[in-house]
Amino acid sequence: MKFLGALRHISDAGELAFNIKGVSVKELLNEIVREMPVLKQNLIHQQLEDIRSNALILVNGREISVLNGLETNLKDGDEIVFVSVIHGG
Repeated sequence: MKFLGALRHISDAGELAFNIKGVSVKELLNEIVREMPVLKQNLIHQQLEDIRSNALILVNGREISVLNGLETNLKDGDEIVFVSVIHGG
């Protein structure tokens, strides 16, 4: 699993390993937030409680909206990338 943009800086990690076999993207995100609470405000829109509001999520190079959204099931070997959509300027 990789974090890009602001998420890389905030997490203080470019890559992390989680056991993803048999879980959905939503379940993985909940686990990430439990393990790294500092990422919650950057992954989950606080007012809407919408995970995708603040991050672009790719599974094997495909945005999850073209898969099964947050219910996309993950398996060993999948590459998950989180890209921050919050930009400064």
